[in-house]
Amino acid sequence: MSKPKTRYIIIFGLIILLQILSLLNSTHESAPTENSNLNQADTAWMIVATAFVLFMTPGLSFFYGGMVSFKNVISTMLQSFIALGVISLLWYLVGFSLAFGESYHGLIGNPTTFFSFKGVGLATHPDFSPTIPFLIFALFQLKFAIITPALITGSFAERVKFTSYLIFMCLFSLFIYTPLAHWTWHPEGFLRQWGVLDFAGGTVVHMSAGFAALAGAYVLGKREIKNHQPANIPFIILGTGMLWFGWFGFNAGSALGANELAVQAFGTTNMASASAMITWVMFDALVGRRISAMGACIGAVVGLVAITPAAGFVTMGQSVFIGFVAAIVSNLAVYYKQRTSLDDTLDVFPCHGVGGIVGMLLTGVFAADVGLIYGTSTTFLYHLLAMVIVGVFTFFGSLLIFKITSWITKLRVSKDEESIGLDISQHAETLGVVPSQN
Repeated sequence: MSKPKTRYIIIFGLIILLQILSLLNSTHESAPTENSNLNQADTAWMIVATAFVLFMTPGLSFFYGGMVSFKNVISTMLQSFIALGVISLLWYLVGFSLAFGESYHGLIGNPTTFFSFKGVGLATHPDFSPTIPFLIFALFQLKFAIITPALITGSFAERVKFTSYLIFMCLFSLFIYTPLAHWTWHPEGFLRQWGVLDFAGGTVVHMSAGFAALAGAYVLGKREIKNHQPANIPFIILGTGMLWFGWFGFNAGSALGANELAVQAFGTTNMASASAMITWVMFDALVGRRISAMGACIGAVVGLVAITPAAGFVTMGQSVFIGFVAAIVSNLAVYYKQRTSLDDTLDVFPCHGVGGIVGMLLTGVFAADVGLIYGTSTTFLYHLLAMVIVGVFTFFGSLLIFKITSWITKLRVSKDEESIGLDISQHAETLGVVPSQN
């Protein structure tokens, strides 16, 4: 029996095992009960916000898919889209427990606490979801876990084997994402105990994706052909619109209720993105580059990234400034990255990694009552320390995961497979008639 076929038999066997565990665990699931703490408005908003955040992953697939070459559009979009299935099952089985289960010294959750969503039902939870069903909290957090590995794919687009990506995605989610979520969002997580603020995932999602992307670009090396025309600019615009729309659930939903904090996060999210988009294209014009649709879209996303950790902690005016600073810093990071030998295909680290760092540090500057501008340095200094810890842990942890993945299967496609494109070589599909210039 061939090695690839054996691998797929093992994976399918694991899927069957998951089904058995799910059936055995079904007796633990709660039936609807009367709950005096339940707030129907909060619940309705969180259902909507959860759907918004899910919508971001298909948006990311269009955003990334439009940027790559014509022969790699489907493969790049699928790398994002497949996370909806893979991470959902992983989160249900053990991921949620690792992130939000009973804490081991503030470092990781007990994998058995909510194994197969045991005890995750329709009642509220005093620590995580005091006014909404615990189940919708778990599903809301799932959408964050889904999009994080999808963000990383932009760094090694056009040259990664699909099966090796699936393995990396699972390992990253279990051993990088869930500890970061636990450190930052669990009441006993050590970063949260220090007072580190991450309203909606600037550290957990964007910094982690950025540093993992840096590791991925380093490990997989350069593409054979780096320069190409983006396959579909309208895809990029569509993806940006879907991301901007979904980000309102991402940030405003992190208030965990239909309340004033959600409205504040909604407003700061919009203004930071608008500020960053305009700053990006004007900065391009200022340094002699043309104003472009692609630049406007990248700028908008950078603003969304940067405001994520701060969305509920800053004013509207401060959010405009955060978008402005993030756009300039990330624009410069993209420019100087292009002068290096690092082949981060879609600039994930300069945009998400650097944008997340800017947002995290400026949260420490502007956060209401505890920021640097209010005369206290404690929060800012802890944010500096957390930035180093998260960066080192994610980068070197991801390097190790790439190494483990390479022991299991080849990370990179062959030169011939890369030449004909991943759409055909990995999936036997094509977007259509290949344009003559490609």
